[in-house]
Amino acid sequence: MKLKVVEKTVKERPANATHWSVRSMAEEMGISHTSVQRIWAEHGLKPHLLRSFKISNDPDFFAKVEDIVGLYVDPPEKALVLSVDEKSQIQALDRTQPGLPLKKGRAGTMTHDYKRNGTTTLFAALDVAAGTVIGECLARHRADEFLSFLKTIDRETPAHLDLHLILDNYATHKTPAVKRWLARHKRFTLHFTPTSCSWLNARRAAPRRNHSPAHPARNLQRRHRTQDRD
Repeated sequence: MKLKVVEKTVKERPANATHWSVRSMAEEMGISHTSVQRIWAEHGLKPHLLRSFKISNDPDFFAKVEDIVGLYVDPPEKALVLSVDEKSQIQALDRTQPGLPLKKGRAGTMTHDYKRNGTTTLFAALDVAAGTVIGECLARHRADEFLSFLKTIDRETPAHLDLHLILDNYATHKTPAVKRWLARHKRFTLHFTPTSCSWLNARRAAPRRNHSPAHPARNLQRRHRTQDRD
């Protein structure tokens, strides 16, 4: 019976649901729901959980992964590696009335409803080695705003350091205006992640030689040369 329950769990779906529950499986197999729970626990089965994935079709997938993992694990001397991303359409919300402050015996309060104050876009550049972030909120998400953020990074980082920016393939990163600006600011180098790819999955798929003694990920903090920023 155990094998039948396991086989039905992994190979079939109920006719009227997206996945088996302990009770639907128990009814289907004519056993108690506690027996189904025990069998699933023994075999590590959790039909209610799903993990999404996407396989990148980028022809330069491995070259990009090697490039970016190499930057994280063994950054160049006198250079700063920044992971750059944007979060657009962030709603700027406010409560309709002021809340009451926290006091002894009573939690702070806020209204259940809110009013909208438009949207904003967060631009952020993370220095993974130091754990610091350069951030800026701008009204829109276009090449003009991306250029503005590049100028912010230029101002807020030591001028003697080369800058390696790791970012996705968003169209605003590759416009003629952006390319012209980068051509005039040679210390900036952009590195693009593989197209249609979860970066976490890409990191896991990195070639094994990136984990060799020459590229120990655990030594990233130690290898980061803080004196170059002084």
